[in-house]
Amino acid sequence: MEKVLVEVFLPSANKSYDVYIPLKLRFYEVTFLISKAISELSNGFFNDQEVSLFCEKSTGKLLNVNRSSEELGLRNGSKLMLL
Repeated sequence: MEKVLVEVFLPSANKSYDVYIPLKLRFYEVTFLISKAISELSNGFFNDQEVSLFCEKSTGKLLNVNRSSEELGLRNGSKLMLL
């Protein structure tokens, strides 16, 4: 399975996490997995909710959760923000 390494910034903790994500997986599945993991790693700064959103860190543009990471154009070094 092809994966890319992205940086996920968590504003509530002012901290970034490096995460490998599969290119072919739909982003709603990626969102679920990453938000669960970061909820555990953030020591209470991020509470996993039913609705977590990802956006591009530089533009603030929300990512379409119905597309795959590959369709969204994510590549190694992409920077995302988890809200």
